[in-house]
Amino acid sequence: MTAGCFKIGRSTWEWGKKTYIMGILNITPDSFSDGGSYTNTEMALNKALLMQEEGADIIDVGGETTKPGAIPVSAEIEKQRILPVIEALSKELTLPVSVDTYRADTAELAIKAGADMINDIWGLKYDSLMAPTIAEYGVPVCIMHNRTNGTDYGQDLIGQILRELEESILIAKKAGIKDDKIIIDPGIGFAKTWEQNLEIMGKLEVFRTLGYPVLLGTSRKSFIGKVLDLEVYDRLEGTLATTATGIAKGVDIVRVHDVLQNARAAKITDSMVR
Repeated sequence: MTAGCFKIGRSTWEWGKKTYIMGILNITPDSFSDGGSYTNTEMALNKALLMQEEGADIIDVGGETTKPGAIPVSAEIEKQRILPVIEALSKELTLPVSVDTYRADTAELAIKAGADMINDIWGLKYDSLMAPTIAEYGVPVCIMHNRTNGTDYGQDLIGQILRELEESILIAKKAGIKDDKIIIDPGIGFAKTWEQNLEIMGKLEVFRTLGYPVLLGTSRKSFIGKVLDLEVYDRLEGTLATTATGIAKGVDIVRVHDVLQNARAAKITDSMVR
């Protein structure tokens, strides 16, 4: 696992000591798994407090669903959804807060509202101002692999993803984002077929070669449903299997809906592999 310490908000994480749990908090009406569940600030805060109690190390707030085929919302709607929640969470939680956005203006306002980290599903490639904004405020960023040109990776799926992640890392470094502020995510479920997602899961250890902490986001995703022939709310066991596999292959953070169960799975897996 990646070595070194990582400062995020008021917390310090020590890579290699444990797996960190990122709890998902979608402030959306249409997210694939929990859309409509936390559409006001009070509901969102109560859910975040519960995830904190269940063992989350960070809460990731999103205001736009990124499921396949989703219709993008405007920046204004995204901000209206998440900014009051981020303000409330930053006051009430002891945990750091991440914001799941690919827009620089949303990221800036979220940081000013109390967000401690940016989680960009487009790997700093959607908005040319995102990397400079993150560098200006000095917050960490999770750079996820994604692409607009489909799922054809030729005969080198893993190699192509690594190269495209390296492009994002270069964008970050050119903007002045420090190495100790960067996390990478191979982007399970984004611009990949279900078979490709399984191949990535089987080769997760390769992503450690980039030299950055690795985040894994598989929670309740469709490739689990495809393998098990189960609907979204019945994919807990499948998610736990991916969590344990990811930890055994060197990931540092898992992004999940079911915090309590994944925190338990992470703890026992950590006790065996770390």
